[in-house]
Amino acid sequence: MAEFDLLALIHELGGNQRSDVLLGIGDDAAVLRITEGMDLVTCVDTLVAGVHFLPATPAWDLGWKSLAVNLSDLAAMGARPNWAQLALTLPNSEPAFVRDFMQGFLALAQREGVALVGGDTTCGGLAISVTAYGLIPPGQALQRDGAQPGDHILVCGVLGEAAGGLACLQAGGRSTEWSEVVLAKPRQERLVQRLQHPEPMLAAGLLLRGRASACIDVSDGLLSDLGHLCTASGVAAELWLDSLPHSEDLCALFNAEQVLDFILAGGDDYALCCTVPEALLVAVQDDLAKREIETHAIGRVVAGRGINVFDSTGHTFQPRRRGYEHFRT
Repeated sequence: MAEFDLLALIHELGGNQRSDVLLGIGDDAAVLRITEGMDLVTCVDTLVAGVHFLPATPAWDLGWKSLAVNLSDLAAMGARPNWAQLALTLPNSEPAFVRDFMQGFLALAQREGVALVGGDTTCGGLAISVTAYGLIPPGQALQRDGAQPGDHILVCGVLGEAAGGLACLQAGGRSTEWSEVVLAKPRQERLVQRLQHPEPMLAAGLLLRGRASACIDVSDGLLSDLGHLCTASGVAAELWLDSLPHSEDLCALFNAEQVLDFILAGGDDYALCCTVPEALLVAVQDDLAKREIETHAIGRVVAGRGINVFDSTGHTFQPRRRGYEHFRT
């Protein structure tokens, strides 16, 4: 299929579905109507085969995840998503792949009211870039640089399961690091689902507006991303191992050391990690619980630099690693 035929297919599948899209797919650029009195929030993420996903990942899953990771960034800012653009780099112009990919992408886009308004296609190694746009009232964007000593550290969502799902796919069901518990296929499938179909925490982001002092989404691992937040805020953090949420599926399939590694440094969680002042903690937790958003208080912000992790005896715990980093030597 030629390039313009691929573009026509994408246009056919994902045409404009919002009244604020004045001109979408099919022209040199999109024309969007911004709601008066709102700020525009934008982000971009690129997924590369062999780096961000296994080459055998189904196209439907790639479509969903490519949008989900961007919506997670908007959630971390407290923004409501409106529009997205998609750039596909493909090794060949296979219409079946594009159709399946778009079905996954649009399943999430339509659920969250996001219109696909443009993009690009090109030939090369498989890579997917999505730019997402959202709106937020002026001055209400959650940022990384507002944490203060004494704030509580909360995690909204589940940690470690996506890394466990990746280990399941890579190991094919056998690994010396797995526990001796008999492997249950449904558990593996649930972990893989967490990896392939992350759920952006958009509702949590909206509830945290005006109450969280800082926020970040967990994409490269809890220690890595919380470290970014602490650096931006000029503070340090103390985490308590006993307060970290432990997935039943992870604990059934992996040994304790590996579970902690997944929770602290696994990445691909797309949970939200935020800091909340003491005076607002109970109200924030209650409101999140009313929306059935899993939330855990896992530590405190302190003066200084870096992150210290403490076990139940008060001794410092040394993690195996801190998280994922591109270009690490």
